Amino acid sequence: MYWQTTRFRIDLARPRVMGIVNVTPDSFSDGGLYGVPQAAIAHCERLLREGADILDIGGESSRPGATALSVTEELARVRPVLQAAVTLGVPVSVDTCKPEVMRAALDLGVDIVNDIRALSAPQALATVASHPAAGVCLMHMLGDPATMQQQARDGYGDVVLDVAGWLAARLDAVCSAGIGADRVVLDPGIGFGKAVEHNFALLARQGELLALGRPLLVGWSRKSSLGVVTGRAVGDRLAASVAAALAAVVRGASVVRVHDVAATVDALRVWGAAGLSGAATMPAAAAAPQPPGSTRS
Repeated sequence: MYWQTTRFRIDLARPRVMGIVNVTPDSFSDGGLYGVPQAAIAHCERLLREGADILDIGGESSRPGATALSVTEELARVRPVLQAAVTLGVPVSVDTCKPEVMRAALDLGVDIVNDIRALSAPQALATVASHPAAGVCLMHMLGDPATMQQQARDGYGDVVLDVAGWLAARLDAVCSAGIGADRVVLDPGIGFGKAVEHNFALLARQGELLALGRPLLVGWSRKSSLGVVTGRAVGDRLAASVAAALAAVVRGASVVRVHDVAATVDALRVWGAAGLSGAATMPAAAAAPQPPGSTRS
């Protein structure tokens, strides 16, 4: 299976690592660290040296309780970083739910729109559908970042069936708008309007989501549910994050979205070297960064 994007057809025969670049002052884990373009661009380059297959760049925090950002401010944050990132030879994703930001990013040559609202905002679907090849990640979220955790407790019957049904409906809407299914991956939205037990049910039964017929992108990195289980503060969740990413891959995830790229890549290399996946063909750590597993389309 592969993921068709603007410039790359990403081979998903082995799991891919999407490195997070938050150009924000208020993200839950690394807010403020890469809030200026020079720092964010340097972080992109560092993640590629660590083995990232995809860069995911966002300018608006979606942490619980976050407030919305204006289009102007979001574009001011991400545009210079995206402009630099598209020259680095790997697929680049923009993490946004605003059609105006999507359009500007796609005009710069960005490969993927990663939307926590699954193209449900007015004009978002039309914006991506008008592009001939851009990839898209459709994520499940209950409510919106400002209120999602308040709705989580009573928001589900069976969380896995509910999330699967919702994603199936969004996938159908996207394909009906003319976006090829090969351009779409699905994200169950760990931590987005879900209690701890919901998140771990989605992990335990993640295989049920594969019945939707599209690859899964999963983001557990440093999430609060890991803190509940381990008792660790957000800055001390490296081991838990890597364990969750590996568990997601074992259960069929094709892409894991992470802050800690080097540790995740190492874990997947060991897993692959043991003959547990096709990952044994991953490039050696010392190899020069390439567009890993991607082909120009």
